[in-house]
Amino acid sequence: MSSKEVLDFTLKAISDRHGEDTEAYDMEGISILADYYVVTSAGSNRQLHAIANSIVEEAHENKYTDYRIEGTRDSNWLLIDLGDVVVNIFTKDAREFYNLEKLWANGKQLEIKED
Repeated sequence: MSSKEVLDFTLKAISDRHGEDTEAYDMEGISILADYYVVTSAGSNRQLHAIANSIVEEAHENKYTDYRIEGTRDSNWLLIDLGDVVVNIFTKDAREFYNLEKLWANGKQLEIKED
């Protein structure tokens, strides 16, 4: 499965669970760690985990099992490593505090089409 296909099902899963202020960055040729970085916000810890579960469900539906999740049930930030796609899901306060988008300033911010 291509990294673009993984990105597509990831963005769909985030949209299905109403992730907020979702941004995706194309880092091909810039980062050796991943082709795409995605960041989204959740209004609560419950929504944060619902978004993560939705991504995992989409991965399984697409027969994609190469992923790892970092963070705990009480975390305000979960990282899902899908190989060439890395997803950061934050509560709004945690996202503002960490401001990870500055790390990807050299990448191309992708336009995300909302359904």
